[in-house]
Amino acid sequence: MTDKPSLGISSCLLGNNVRYDGGHKRDRYLADTLGGHVRWVPVCPEVECGLGVPRESMRLVGDPASPRLVTVRSGNDLTERMETWAARRSAELEREELCGFVFKSRSPSSGLRGIKVYDEKRNPNRRAQGVFARAFTQKFPNLPVEDEGRLNDPGLRESFIERVFVYWRWRRLLARGASADDLVRFHTEHKLLVMAHSHAAVSTLGRIVAALHGRPGGDVLAEYQRVLMDSLLREATVKKNVNVLQHIMGYFKKLLSADEKAELGEVIEQYRQELVPIVVPIVLLRHYARKYEEPYLGRQLYLDPYPAELMLRNHV
Repeated sequence: MTDKPSLGISSCLLGNNVRYDGGHKRDRYLADTLGGHVRWVPVCPEVECGLGVPRESMRLVGDPASPRLVTVRSGNDLTERMETWAARRSAELEREELCGFVFKSRSPSSGLRGIKVYDEKRNPNRRAQGVFARAFTQKFPNLPVEDEGRLNDPGLRESFIERVFVYWRWRRLLARGASADDLVRFHTEHKLLVMAHSHAAVSTLGRIVAALHGRPGGDVLAEYQRVLMDSLLREATVKKNVNVLQHIMGYFKKLLSADEKAELGEVIEQYRQELVPIVVPIVLLRHYARKYEEPYLGRQLYLDPYPAELMLRNHV
């Protein structure tokens, strides 16, 4: 495994001139900010399947469950060409050990959701996935995926990047050859992170870990991964985060002074009222975890889920 997560990305988002009009859709946050902490693997379905730049624009038509990819002006059907390439490229990308993928929104090949599908009267009254995006997500059902448009939302951006780094740590665990002790350690370190998304999932994952000695390791690991990634798709609401923050606060109830307890409680309440972002109580809790050398909290990735330089929790 590399020393940073590998992520697939629609090539135009990195500034490559591969779009149908010869241009690009460079995303500064993805290319410059996140790009310093991940290894990008650029993919352009149209260029890689042999279409030129510039080229005729395309759209989806017909049945949304299995739409056809056709050129807008000449009506050439490129569906089989794109599907054949998409299946081969998805298999090749398995060797890249990807930890996520950022797709180009509204693209008939790479759009992840809500792509217009035109009927016989040329009315866009249905929605579907792009041809490559559908093939890729079927090949990698547990992989964190998102489109660049939705990543403009601070909450969705934080959630996606959190999932990417969880998946990266999971891949590193598997690459080392996960033992029963390794899985227990991984589960312990991610327990509060999962709790912020789903309290029930913490119990489910705990039961999976406990079953490791009674079932083949591969089955347990696959089930753990599925439940883990599914749980992280659930929204980490303010209410859920407050519950986790108060849970962490409980570890210091015999250590903090009355003033320190009051300050911490006040900061958590300010977050609950959405007067401050979650980074404010998190910084204070990290300080107390270091100050009092609390071993359990020192291992909790809820307090440090991804590089601090990304400043994702400054906005949620």
